[in-house]
Amino acid sequence: MTISTIDPAEVAKFEAMAAEWWDPHGKFKPLHMLNPCRLDYITRQIAAEFGRDMSTPDPFKGLRLLDIGCGGGLLSEPMARLGADVVGADAAARNIPLAQIHAEQQGLRIDYRHTTAEALVDAGEQFDVVLNMEVVEHVADPLAYLTACQRLLKPGGMMVCSTLNRNPKSYLMAIIGAEYVMRWLPKGTHEWSKFITPDELYDLLRQAGFDPVDRKGFVFDKLRWDWSISERDLSVNYVTTSVKPGQGAG
Repeated sequence: MTISTIDPAEVAKFEAMAAEWWDPHGKFKPLHMLNPCRLDYITRQIAAEFGRDMSTPDPFKGLRLLDIGCGGGLLSEPMARLGADVVGADAAARNIPLAQIHAEQQGLRIDYRHTTAEALVDAGEQFDVVLNMEVVEHVADPLAYLTACQRLLKPGGMMVCSTLNRNPKSYLMAIIGAEYVMRWLPKGTHEWSKFITPDELYDLLRQAGFDPVDRKGFVFDKLRWDWSISERDLSVNYVTTSVKPGQGAG
């Protein structure tokens, strides 16, 4: 049996906030604000990797997608609407029934599970795409966790992974700003020491058996009060795309 990389204290934080996932003005307000930017990046990467035309109905039809650390389903639902066969997995048990109810209300079929990446590996699950968004900074062993994610991908599959950079600016913005000044998140949601620099993440991805192919920044504009994708500014929030070597689905 594979040893779990789950950090119980981190899971408990999100269990306590589970009921607020779909409140755009609640504790997950930052994710609701970031979500359009995340979706833009994710859909472009999947479409490019698998040769999909986003102007067609159900452009991701035939792709099996895992949203690991799915929370309330903020990414699982739009992926299902685009035609993907979605499994949403989360280590926080309270997130799953809430996500299931919301998906049912939207008329969406999503396979939500209270499980871990390691348990899915043990079950022999395989996916074309893994979405691994804002999770790696919350696990006990990032390399073991990313290795499990790599094992969940079919050869030629791709993973999109976002996290937070570790530097004085990210401490100021993501912890002091988001948790203490704006009060967007409960105090203690993030541990700055667990943040990972882009170069560290690329190294971890390569050690885990991935081929990193892209990285961009998610930048918050305080004047326009919205997020955008940046080619150069990876100083706080950033995202990467990696592929598993082998023949892709095409």
